[in-house]
Amino acid sequence: MTSENSWYEAGARQRVAALLDPGSFAEFIGPEQREISPHLAIFDLPEQFDDGIIVGHGTLEGRRILVAAQEGRFMGGAFGEVHGAKLTGLLRAARTLGEPVLILFDTGGVRLQEANAGELAIAEIMRALVEARMAGVQVVGLIGGRAGCYGGGSLIAGCCSALIVSEQGRISVSGPEVIETNKGIEEFDSRDRALVWRTMGGKHRYLIGGADAFADDDVLAFREAALIVLAGNGRLDADVLEAEQQRLEHRLHRFGKAHDAIDIWTDIGVSEPTEIPGLATDEFLRRTTNKRETANGAR
Repeated sequence: MTSENSWYEAGARQRVAALLDPGSFAEFIGPEQREISPHLAIFDLPEQFDDGIIVGHGTLEGRRILVAAQEGRFMGGAFGEVHGAKLTGLLRAARTLGEPVLILFDTGGVRLQEANAGELAIAEIMRALVEARMAGVQVVGLIGGRAGCYGGGSLIAGCCSALIVSEQGRISVSGPEVIETNKGIEEFDSRDRALVWRTMGGKHRYLIGGADAFADDDVLAFREAALIVLAGNGRLDADVLEAEQQRLEHRLHRFGKAHDAIDIWTDIGVSEPTEIPGLATDEFLRRTTNKRETANGAR
């Protein structure tokens, strides 16, 4: 995959431009307004004109879409007060307008420098997202960037109607370094790249039902996956929550004592599970067709 087409290599604005219909994107709170964090200068840290997130609207195959894209190259896409407020506002607008939302996640979590302001931003985003979904709005997360989707970002992703991931789309509440710092290298070696990717990477998340669609590391592949997912139903009600709780309980009961993702892949019947990390997308999907249903307790 060339860097020109790679979702992983692209910046936030490149992803938005490639994802939506050409020329359709219009940004809210554009660069000229310079809505920047009031906290970073206190720590003599660099600021960015959009505070690391782009919000706006455009069309996808002619359908009007609201979109937010995090810039993982600025402070690891971390959430701060302004960053979070922009996403909260977009989700509230989606509820009012009844228009679907695409969130292009690329984040390490909350900015430590913004402490409680960042944590509050996560809570406000989650509330706005749930309220939008309860009003019938689809909120779809796309994950495949350099920073992954960690910390508070993973909690927000978990509230989405659906998630689209690539192999590079790592998702976890705690990042590798955080786990190692708190539990020791014996528990998790953050330098073991293979371990990190098979534990938190997109293939594993897709196989255990933590993501709804798996895409190649290609901007057009993400676009095609978004079109398919948006054709589905993103409702949120008591029945949906009950079914999700049952899936989580089943997953914990079945795999709670597994020591490695490979153990889980073996359990659900994936052929040659040790080969999964090296498989190209088409072959990976061919080998794992219907296997993820068993991981989720489907009959």
